[in-house]
Amino acid sequence: MHKRAKWNSPHNATQQRFFFFELACVAEIEPTTVAAMKTSTKISTVAGALVFSVALGIVAGTPAQEKAFTDKYKAAMEGKDTATLESFLYTQGSDPQALEFYKMMQSGGAGEKISSIELVNLTPEDVKKATTPMDGPTGKVCLNLKPTKKLIIKVEKKDGSGSSSSSSENFVAEKDGKLVIPVPGPCK
Repeated sequence: MHKRAKWNSPHNATQQRFFFFELACVAEIEPTTVAAMKTSTKISTVAGALVFSVALGIVAGTPAQEKAFTDKYKAAMEGKDTATLESFLYTQGSDPQALEFYKMMQSGGAGEKISSIELVNLTPEDVKKATTPMDGPTGKVCLNLKPTKKLIIKVEKKDGSGSSSSSSENFVAEKDGKLVIPVPGPCK
């Protein structure tokens, strides 16, 4: 009881007021700080979600864009429209010999009936392959645009001697709102 009496004594009243004043200040400041932190977190979360959705829209074409791309590609391939097939190539900064090879590959299958054509998401292996420098005709080459999808085309041929099937794959990127097939160029 002696300690309790001492605490409540007028002699220690200053100490007691100081203690309760400190508690009151902490109680008043803490909710404001927590509220500010919550507001800051909310703003950061909303901003992050907005940036993510905008980036996703930039990186990946819409389903309508993807369908238009595959439909146009299929029509050009089956219709032997080599000019349209070449218009899918993104050639800025490309290696001239790689460009000729890509043009040859684009027109090489022209006129064949496509059994399936689709744009698929990149696997981790695809991403690694797309970002790794490749041996080109004039040295190491890299894709000049970061691919977002992969175009897979399957062709089946049937004739009197039997049937055969083949498939091809191309990386697809987006440039200025348009889906394109990037042609490798010198690594930067």
